[in-house]
Amino acid sequence: MIHFDVISIFPEFFKGPFDFGIIRRGREKGLIETRVHDLREFTSDRHRTVDDRPFGGGEGMVLKPEPIFKAVESVRTSNQAEVVVLSAAGRSFNQAEALRLSKASQVIVICGRYEGIDERVIEHLATAELSIGDFIVSGGEIAAVVVVDAVARYIPGVVGKEGSILRDSFSDPEALTSMVEHPHYTRPAEFRGWQVPETLISGDHEAVRRWRHESAHEKTARKQTGFVEILRGFYERIGDGGTTTTAHGFAEFQAGRHDQGSCQNQGR
Repeated sequence: MIHFDVISIFPEFFKGPFDFGIIRRGREKGLIETRVHDLREFTSDRHRTVDDRPFGGGEGMVLKPEPIFKAVESVRTSNQAEVVVLSAAGRSFNQAEALRLSKASQVIVICGRYEGIDERVIEHLATAELSIGDFIVSGGEIAAVVVVDAVARYIPGVVGKEGSILRDSFSDPEALTSMVEHPHYTRPAEFRGWQVPETLISGDHEAVRRWRHESAHEKTARKQTGFVEILRGFYERIGDGGTTTTAHGFAEFQAGRHDQGSCQNQGR
């Protein structure tokens, strides 16, 4: 069994997401356990203060270290527990990370809020600092649901057909390039003039296998090309039409030297 402990200032948020789908199914089978903790319960002042102004000035508030340390130390069952901080500066959460976390007996997830979390939590308490993507959400609660769901899928018995996990997009952590899954079709074979690829209804299993492999490569290439074009437009906009500096930045991105972690914004 794997235990998920989520620490948040909005514990009521999880009453919906954790009561449906594979998370509920895993709980009912006794394969996973989810516990949500109110960070304010671990404060020591009568106002139940969890945040304060940042040293050095600046906008927003920062989550204080004391209640977070107290919360984690209260719910942690062993020193081998994974302590995950969802924050703006975290590395990208992906399938390989989900698989790694699924090997733990306990995963503690700290939901970021406001301007961020005191860095001492990340330096001295967390085992991982993660982000679910290069976009802004209002807090780490949404990201926490994503992480718990993705990790729970790797627990044996949670997903009905375990073989389907291996065919999911990005599910080969050893692959040099993360692949998206091949396109899917179902009945009817013709809809509004759009036909299902003939190969899929041919009955030739080897041809179907080859079609799916090739289609996955093509779909992955389209996805990556679209992302590159978005980045090209971004560099051109911030560079007033494309200066030497932004052209150099885009070239670095294409060469694989772009720092993706610098623009991740979960829990802000």
